Amino acid sequence: MTGVLSQLHGPADLRRVPRAMLPVLAGEIRALLIEKVCRTGGHLGANLGVVELTIGLHRVFESPRDVLLFDTGHQAYVHKLLTGRTDFDGLRQTGGLSGYPSRSESVHDVIENSHASTALSYSDGMARAFRLAGQEDRRVVAVVGDGALTGGMCWEALNNLGAAPDRPVIVVLNDNGRSYAPTVGGLAAHLGALRAGTADGNLFRSLGFAYLGPIDGHDVHAVEAVLRQAAALNRPVVVHAVTAKGSGYRPAEADEADRMHAVGVIDPATGRAPAAGAPSWTSVFGDEIAAIGADRPDVVCLTAAMLLPTGLGEFARRFPDRVIDVGIAEQHAVTCAAGLAMGGRHPVVAVYSTFLNRAFDQVLMDVALHRQPVTIVLDRAGITGPDGASHHGMWDASILPVVPGLRLAAPRDPAGLRLLLREAVAIDDGPTVIRYPKSTVGPDIPALRRIGEVDVLHEDPGATVLLVPVGPLAGACLAAAAELAGYGVPVTIADPRWIAPVDPALVQLAERHRLVLAVEDTVTTGALGTRLAQALAAAGSDTVAAAFALPQRFLPHASRGELLHSCGLDGHGIAATVLKRLARTGQLQEVAAA
Repeated sequence: MTGVLSQLHGPADLRRVPRAMLPVLAGEIRALLIEKVCRTGGHLGANLGVVELTIGLHRVFESPRDVLLFDTGHQAYVHKLLTGRTDFDGLRQTGGLSGYPSRSESVHDVIENSHASTALSYSDGMARAFRLAGQEDRRVVAVVGDGALTGGMCWEALNNLGAAPDRPVIVVLNDNGRSYAPTVGGLAAHLGALRAGTADGNLFRSLGFAYLGPIDGHDVHAVEAVLRQAAALNRPVVVHAVTAKGSGYRPAEADEADRMHAVGVIDPATGRAPAAGAPSWTSVFGDEIAAIGADRPDVVCLTAAMLLPTGLGEFARRFPDRVIDVGIAEQHAVTCAAGLAMGGRHPVVAVYSTFLNRAFDQVLMDVALHRQPVTIVLDRAGITGPDGASHHGMWDASILPVVPGLRLAAPRDPAGLRLLLREAVAIDDGPTVIRYPKSTVGPDIPALRRIGEVDVLHEDPGATVLLVPVGPLAGACLAAAAELAGYGVPVTIADPRWIAPVDPALVQLAERHRLVLAVEDTVTTGALGTRLAQALAAAGSDTVAAAFALPQRFLPHASRGELLHSCGLDGHGIAATVLKRLARTGQLQEVAAA
């Protein structure tokens, strides 16, 4: 690394850079981002759009004494560079930089947020704390995308901040007209009118904020000047900066879908992936829901600002009047779906598993209490990999089973996803949920037979051990069975397909074994193995059942395969766990003797 950027080791160095060299620095940052992110994958377009904005922030405010928050945190790559973290070679990989702010990386990272619309509430709390501590000279600055402003939490916080002149939070509105896709709704229209100078009034001023802008967010000198003006006001203020996602990289600027918001490994010269990859779970869902849409005119799909990432692109192309993008508003999406169901439609809500956490109350009280036939499709369930702790979908399969009347499915293969999706949309007396990971799909795994809703995948004569894989972990369990055969341990493998509620046929099958291990990519509390053990105890069975699941802690970023291996959820790890449990209870010698 050479040039101006090589001389920066922190924000203090940046503040000493001559103003005339700032555009040069911006160019160097863009070049580095393009080179490194194209090599590792990550949030490219989002960060190319905030280069000048972030330079201005660190020249005007003195982090970490002044607090800089990014909403959402995927736009913090430039912030990392300017705070001394320039080694992007391992971005989002084991031991490398996180793709989001990380408190363990730097004192300049205050919140670890990849869930949108939170920064203003953090800001309100921090400003209150600073005032109570007599630290009124400390500034709180929240960089909030116009996409994040479509989330309800932002408006709850704006309602509080606008009425509090003693909490001079500076809201930097990064208005690029997009979250992934173009920002939707009345707010987007109002921001467009503000940009054009045709607005009838100003929403932010009406809420009690001063308002500065709109300014060109790529004019580093204009950005610095307006931020100094905002700081001098000493009151809640919105700085409206107009930016372009993907700025400075022609392939991103030409990408109408999402301006290369996030990319995998691509050729930096062309912006294209080296070769077409294998089908993903998302693409299998996308194809099947489009086929269902052709068969079922009552099916309506909803998404929370993630139409393409959740696989709804083809459905939207074929049935544009039956797809709804509500913005980053998962709570609204779920209750809107309940209303659609009450009106005679069958809604399908496609959302990342981690983001459904935000709408649990709506699933419980607005959908399930009213027994509405809403299907929720959870992408990125279980271990997601490089996006880290806030993106792992490791909670849904533990939380959702408590919802009365909810049915939860986990397909093991592409054929299973297609079949379970059709089964789900055929259910008309309550909510259904289907979960699958972020990964490519493997081959279809045929069943030997079906008992109730349970598919038996493998059956050794005289088996006393039953493995119950959840979803794609069926492949790892088959590998474990092959390894266990070498130790003389016969195994049955049964895929429950529907993992909540517990199928009575699964309980009956489990009763015929001495050890039952449910292998699952969720946490133990509320997991299938835990619930199956409860069902067996209630039936008076002496079968030992347990969940072999993820540890109940936040897991770091790494590849999906690396994390599953580290948690023992691969073939060898599952086999080792079975052997340990058998040895602990003295059953291993009995099995070997038999």
